[in-house]
Amino acid sequence: MKLFDRDLSWLSFNYRVLMEAMDQSVPLLERLRFIAIYSSNLDEFFRVRVANIRNIQLIDKKKINKRIDFNAQTLLEEIHSEISHQLDEYGAALKKIIEELREKNHVICMHTDEIPKQLNAQLLHYFKTKVSAFLRPIEVTNHQPLFLDNQAIYLAVELKLGKVEIVNIPTQHLSRFSSFKIGDRTYYIFLDDIIRLHLDILFPKRDIISAHSIKLNKDSDLQIDDEFAGNLVKKIEKQIQKRNLGIPSRFLFDINMSNELISKLAKKLELMPEDMITGGRYHNLNDLFQIDIKNTDCIYPSMQTVSVPQLESSRSIFESIEKQDRLLHFPYQSYDYVLQFFNEAATDPDVREINVTFYRMAKRSIIAEALISAARNGKKVAVFMEVKARFDEENNLEWARKMRAAGVKIIYSLPGLKVHAKVALVKKSDKMYGFFGTGNLNEKTSEIYCDHGLLSTNEEMTKELSEVFQHLLTRYTPPPFNQLIVSQFGAIEAFISKIDREIQHSEAGREARLIIKINNLQESRLIEKLYEAADKGVDVKLIVRSICCLIPKENLRVKRIVDRYLEHGRVFYFHNDGAQEVYLGSSDWMNRNLHRRIEVCFPILEDRMKQEILTILKFQWQDDVKGVWLSQQIENVRPVNEKNIRAQTSTFEYLRDQYG
Repeated sequence: MKLFDRDLSWLSFNYRVLMEAMDQSVPLLERLRFIAIYSSNLDEFFRVRVANIRNIQLIDKKKINKRIDFNAQTLLEEIHSEISHQLDEYGAALKKIIEELREKNHVICMHTDEIPKQLNAQLLHYFKTKVSAFLRPIEVTNHQPLFLDNQAIYLAVELKLGKVEIVNIPTQHLSRFSSFKIGDRTYYIFLDDIIRLHLDILFPKRDIISAHSIKLNKDSDLQIDDEFAGNLVKKIEKQIQKRNLGIPSRFLFDINMSNELISKLAKKLELMPEDMITGGRYHNLNDLFQIDIKNTDCIYPSMQTVSVPQLESSRSIFESIEKQDRLLHFPYQSYDYVLQFFNEAATDPDVREINVTFYRMAKRSIIAEALISAARNGKKVAVFMEVKARFDEENNLEWARKMRAAGVKIIYSLPGLKVHAKVALVKKSDKMYGFFGTGNLNEKTSEIYCDHGLLSTNEEMTKELSEVFQHLLTRYTPPPFNQLIVSQFGAIEAFISKIDREIQHSEAGREARLIIKINNLQESRLIEKLYEAADKGVDVKLIVRSICCLIPKENLRVKRIVDRYLEHGRVFYFHNDGAQEVYLGSSDWMNRNLHRRIEVCFPILEDRMKQEILTILKFQWQDDVKGVWLSQQIENVRPVNEKNIRAQTSTFEYLRDQYG
């Protein structure tokens, strides 16, 4: 079975992000933000995926007498080749954006030579009173080890007589950019350059030859040897502290650095040739997010969320849900309804119990505060906290401590599994209210992620959700699920069964089609079944935002959408000879989701709600503005723009019409 490599497929997705930065129809500051997103994505790719391949490489070296494993080495070469091509376009795109911003009197100074002399006094004052407090130069010597923080940026300063000093750029304490107004123009100056301009103060009476930016990425995945023995939380906390000690995965350095200095640093940091990546004058350009321009011509127009009149007019969200289940679409509709669900649960005297799963929490979580209030109001509150959510471990642990101190029962990660489900259950003496989501219970990300959420009192669904929580809380083995599709409890088999049913319809001469919208597609059994379905005449439509290991073919097309909001919802549609089935859920079709996580997918039962989902899917499939086709060469191919349909805009308009 032929498949795309998952890492090369991901790079194809990140290039699609870069395409938005190059799209002249995107507002100027938003294009700059797509540059920042691309940079941030690539940085994480090196810290996790490339580091993982390098780990495999190191293990194979030990196993086979220091002979590099051919597959790992070849893949690394392909990755670096693709990234090199992308970075050429990235540099050209950034240069064009900076030029266009300059025309609008917003000047991002890309060299100290571009900084107006009128600012010298202000910059000197800022350096002396703020910046210098955080500078800790390290002399590079033969007898002392050199340690660089993961992902941090530094200046490698060459001094006379062969001396080298490493100067930290303290972006964890100070903004990366300082802005100054001169007449009609606003200048944005890198913190790096403010330090460069004043190195003579940092190194008085020493001749400075050059100062170049460097950065070291390290393996940032947590390495937990045995999740089943001992205290898992303590192991995670310990590994978080060790994140700075991972093996190198990329050393970025200014292309203008001397070969002598490059060699000296490579030797000192014990780097391999494949770790060495040439870059520009500045690194960590995800910091471009910090540039905030108020000019409305430079940003996306504001979008007014669509109200749900029945929820707005009701004094109790529970009373409204009792009358009718409510399907919500974020960010088109306000996440305030979800917050109201938790806030009311915290104060309603009839609520006895609240169960919630968290994967990635907001730093200032109103939901968590509501749960703390609920516990203090005497309700039984149990939270399953996933503390293995990469790069959110510390925030999740901190919230877990706060909630536990207030009397919330906290259950931490399951050994060998992550809990990625996005669900909550509120229990009264006579009724249960469920929240089923495709995205995290996180009010911050809900503003920029396209997700769906269902508020329901359906007895079968809430009963099965209660069984899920019983499993999480007590390791109880639930009976088979009839409504929900839950990974670790036959999810792959359930999806395969539904695809097989479409194959049977096709073989019987009936209409057969399915639409799967997910973020990532990798699981080989499901890909094989999709290939089979397409070969047997089923019309297979896939909307896959990021990784897609499946190769498109006849009857099997793949669309990728990247737009203003991050497409995050997972939708599963099966025509079923007209008895249509629609499921939403938290699960992608990746090995990790289906084999190593607890995921919950849930049915949409009401015809009205099914129609809403199918209409949104139709917009997405027809999107010829922000949608691209994935080619058999893993390329993003723009469709012929005939209908000028932009899914996110059309969804807003459709929901406004639906909800008045």
